[in-house]
Amino acid sequence: MTDLDLIAKKLAQIETYVRELRTLVSTEKIKTEIKEERFAAHTLQLAIQNALDVASHIVSDERLGEPQTNQELFTLLERNGWLAAPLARNLRNMAGFRNILVHGYQKLNLDVLTDVLQNRLSDLLDFVQAIRQRAR
Repeated sequence: MTDLDLIAKKLAQIETYVRELRTLVSTEKIKTEIKEERFAAHTLQLAIQNALDVASHIVSDERLGEPQTNQELFTLLERNGWLAAPLARNLRNMAGFRNILVHGYQKLNLDVLTDVLQNRLSDLLDFVQAIRQRAR
């Protein structure tokens, strides 16, 4: 059975991180101030990780499949009616970006980070809303 209290806590954390990213980060300073870059990158990483944690919990508890990658978590949620296809695609992209943030597979592209902060944070909030609606 899905632990709704755990999910609620993780979803609230996502909302907090998104709010902090929107109010505390100056995207104009990301390229020139290392503190700004690191705060933005780390806080975004935490937000995405919480979304992955929620997805993993649901996939496991609801027995939706055996994902081989973090991106597959969102595919399984999509297949089982938890997420719409466009949102699942965007979240798969976020999961891939999280891998860059965490593992340093390649140099962090600050233009991509800025684009995510300016245009993709709503995807995380849409995820929160979708999960809350389905988990009632």
